[in-house]
Amino acid sequence: MGTVAIPRGFAQPARYAVLLAGGLPVLAFPAPNLEFLAWFGLVPGLLLMRAAPTQREAAVRGWWFGTGYLLAALYWLVPNLGPALLLLAIMLGALWMAVGLATWRLLRPPVTARRALAALAVVPSCWLVTEWIRSWQGIGGPWAVFGASQWQHPAILALAAVGGVWLVTVALVAASTGIVIALVAGRAPVRLLGAAAAAIAIAAGPAAFALTPPSPAVRHVTIALVQPGLTDGIAAGAAANERLTAGPARGANLIVWGESSIGYDLRQDTTLLRRLRRLSATAGAQLLVNQDALNASGAKSKTAALIGPGGIDGTYVKTRLVPFGEYIPFRAELGWLSAISRAAPQNVVAGTGAHVLHATLGNGRPLTIGVLICFESAFPDMSRVDADHGAQVIIYQTSDSTFQGSWALEQHASLSAVRAAETGRPVVQAALTGDSAAFDERGRLVGWAGSSDRGALTVSLGLPAASARTPYDRLGDYVPWSAAAIALLAAAIAMTRGARERHKGIHPDRPADIPLERNRGPGRPTPAADGAQLTAPAGKSAEPGGDAAPASRKEP
Repeated sequence: MGTVAIPRGFAQPARYAVLLAGGLPVLAFPAPNLEFLAWFGLVPGLLLMRAAPTQREAAVRGWWFGTGYLLAALYWLVPNLGPALLLLAIMLGALWMAVGLATWRLLRPPVTARRALAALAVVPSCWLVTEWIRSWQGIGGPWAVFGASQWQHPAILALAAVGGVWLVTVALVAASTGIVIALVAGRAPVRLLGAAAAAIAIAAGPAAFALTPPSPAVRHVTIALVQPGLTDGIAAGAAANERLTAGPARGANLIVWGESSIGYDLRQDTTLLRRLRRLSATAGAQLLVNQDALNASGAKSKTAALIGPGGIDGTYVKTRLVPFGEYIPFRAELGWLSAISRAAPQNVVAGTGAHVLHATLGNGRPLTIGVLICFESAFPDMSRVDADHGAQVIIYQTSDSTFQGSWALEQHASLSAVRAAETGRPVVQAALTGDSAAFDERGRLVGWAGSSDRGALTVSLGLPAASARTPYDRLGDYVPWSAAAIALLAAAIAMTRGARERHKGIHPDRPADIPLERNRGPGRPTPAADGAQLTAPAGKSAEPGGDAAPASRKEP
């Protein structure tokens, strides 16, 4: 009976262990919400990378770790991507090879104080660079950025006000790196250095919270987030939104509907537009609705429309589209995915970028709002643009109906807390089917409506001055740029040293190959470290504890 050959790379238990280790830190995100795990959840994976026998194996283990992380974080995309999710995870998981290399080169024995300090800078930087690269919308976008796992802790999110979600990620990875140093370093002072670094990383957030007070509220606004839940058809959904607007949402200064709450082009469907104008007048507030429809030319877009008694007062077209969900990259080559999954049957037309809308409250006072749609809550730069343009509150409209019952709903809503802390502005999310949420300017939860809730979530929010800015608003993405510089410098140093070692005949990326005298015949020389040769007299055993005569030393 024949046997089945298994490729050697797939027959290594350590790689499967590191694959599972990659999924462990994902438990810090919603829905498990074991956020404390983020502070040490990387330790098993880092230890496995450090224990790799070669530099190449360390890089491969980093790759497997990244693949496991992405598979666990994005499992809910299976209905949209089908088998392409595995391919995507494998491709993007390769970015973590840099983490494996940095961990192996700096934390393998002996772990000196100098190497420990380097690891505390380089390993978090390499991790952050992987997140920054995959945050490019063209290859997926910044979902499950590690720092977002701390959304429930405003004291930790204070770091986001200083350096964006990126700085929170750096603190988390530095804490795990410090713990690894404390576990594996041979000398007590180095172990203490690792423990101290972990403690500093953990304390950095509360320190930032104490040192960066929020901007004072100049006034308050009441916003109603309408959540009708799943309905039977487009017309039924619009009717449910209208009913809730005329009922529990009435009395708010601004009423927000979720993404795709209107299935018709309002510029063509004048009857529906007139009905919404009357509804706005009756409710005493403008309506921020969202249309998901084909226009007269047959093109499809997602458009937020601000509607008042006089008609459409402003629009914003979704700019960052969900890969495969709203468009298929390289559709000519990958369009077949729509036949075997829920991938987009038609590419949605993207807008031209973030911009603010100008609402008018019932008392006639103006309110500048930043309106973004669905997936755009994952992008820190878009909410920062709106803050720079004077938005006093950031509003996200989403649907998430495709992902009911998965972790995606809570993960999506939790991103609003991070965006609030980054911009120093209250942030709300109105979800058609849940989860809707509201957070104040420090990322503290104000209100939440889960996927089983139906109705209107009404919240009162304090608004900062339009000119208020956090350090992150002013400085932008200096943290990932700094991380990239550190990672590039470390790579340059490693390549320079590697070239020197290869020139000397040293191969640190290979297992040690130490010749033993017992493997050689009597009288055969054994190379010595300094170029001399050690020779045992012929006929005498060179075994440890044998009767060998003292070895003679011959200089070349």
